[in-house]
Amino acid sequence: MKIDVLTLFPDMFQGVFKESILGKANEKGLVALNTINFRDYANNKHKTVDDYPYGGGAGMVLKPEPIFSAVENLLEKGDSEYKVVLMCPQGEKFNQKKAEELSRSEHLIFICGHYEGYDERIRKHLVTDEISIGDYILTGGEIPAMAVIDSVVRLLPGVLGNETSAGNDSFSSGLLEYPQYTRPASFRGLDVPDVLMSGHHKNIEKWREKEALRRTLERRPELLEELTLSKEQENYINEIKLKPKKT
Repeated sequence: MKIDVLTLFPDMFQGVFKESILGKANEKGLVALNTINFRDYANNKHKTVDDYPYGGGAGMVLKPEPIFSAVENLLEKGDSEYKVVLMCPQGEKFNQKKAEELSRSEHLIFICGHYEGYDERIRKHLVTDEISIGDYILTGGEIPAMAVIDSVVRLLPGVLGNETSAGNDSFSSGLLEYPQYTRPASFRGLDVPDVLMSGHHKNIEKWREKEALRRTLERRPELLEELTLSKEQENYINEIKLKPKKT
């Protein structure tokens, strides 16, 4: 996969793209991460990329010319499977399903805005997707883009050391992830559940499924409304409601 980020602050991505999972994926050639300062595509001697909005109002608006030119330059080789993603508080709220959709693209181009907003022609005639990471306002689209890129790249084949890791994460199945434990088996009088040390894989899987349902019911019950539960899962839910877990 190739990922290009249009930003006025490319240095913000240097640490993110060079460290941890993203850095290793880039080194292995599993993803090509690149930043472009779209100020370089400004068509005036002062390299201006924003201007006052027609009709008046507070703040400045990003001009269409630099962003159109930058995207068109990146696509001139004729990519077939690409998406131009606008990071925007008005966009679709990002979730795991969207991450999985984006991970199937060959080329992603992220547009990170600043100032008051974008010229509407960018939104209507250039981008394929508008994404928001939540109902709050940040100073720019860089941090949201980093979050989305991290979420997408870890889904690519070969990026995670354990190929089953991504499939077991919270939201991958529609449920929150079950509780995890490691050594020591007893810590300050707090013990690991016996079933996890039993070696009985079928019982362990049942326990994990039930605990994932419990955690989702307790913390994010609205997620259950979006799922088609099996009869056994419905029975689990009813059992949990009748017998809440002791704390």
